[in-house]
Amino acid sequence: MTNLEKYEKVFCEVFEISKDKLENLKFQDIPAWDSVGHMSLVTALENEFDIMMDADDIINLSSFKKGQEILRNTYSIDL
Repeated sequence: MTNLEKYEKVFCEVFEISKDKLENLKFQDIPAWDSVGHMSLVTALENEFDIMMDADDIINLSSFKKGQEILRNTYSIDL
């Protein structure tokens, strides 16, 4: 499984949505992505990629695309 597939899987599992809804997904676009869902997402990403996100990155994780950018640029994860 590629890192992108792992990343997509985390979003799909945490928010219980299908892959086709990911591309333009943003914080609070769906009821599941509230503050509690956000922390569940962060925890799942940290576990999946064996990283510890800093507070600024957690706050800035505002969309599916922004998360890719953060993981790529800050944590050197090729997505």
